[in-house]
Amino acid sequence: MEELEERMKKSVSVYEENLSEIRAGRANPAILNKISVEYYGVPTPINQVAGISVPEARMIVIQPWDASVLKEIEKAILASDIGLNPNNDGKVIRLNFPELTEERRKELAKEIRKIAEEARISIRSIRRDGIEEARNEQKQSLITEDEKADREEKIQKLTDKYIAEIDKILENKDKEIMNI
Repeated sequence: MEELEERMKKSVSVYEENLSEIRAGRANPAILNKISVEYYGVPTPINQVAGISVPEARMIVIQPWDASVLKEIEKAILASDIGLNPNNDGKVIRLNFPELTEERRKELAKEIRKIAEEARISIRSIRRDGIEEARNEQKQSLITEDEKADREEKIQKLTDKYIAEIDKILENKDKEIMNI
């Protein structure tokens, strides 16, 4: 049971991580997490070659520790699919987040619902594995019919708990996107 719960917790944390990378109109440094920069021939995450700060609600400032990597950071941001144009002043790169249009908000809402459904599917898959395991143990006479039913009930309660958690996170993110 602990293993199942641990796997469900991991699904929820992966879901939260995926949501944090969605550009919702506010400046969020997490959108840079998947962008790597060519630094001395090695792909390196931006946060390992520069300081990233959010001085205003709609701006991220990237200040490289080594000025020679400034152009590489700019290229990496342009090549990524985050949809922002970097402003390079020779010392720092500024990313300005435009106001979201109503259409873009609806697209984002659809996207987060899709990610939520993937997380729910992942949790239901974990539930299926747990129930399958309980049935196999019962077939092998390792546990009784009552123990199997008890375990299935506990697995279902765990599933309901984590799906409710995903729904709550989705609801909060949806409000954030629609009210920006």
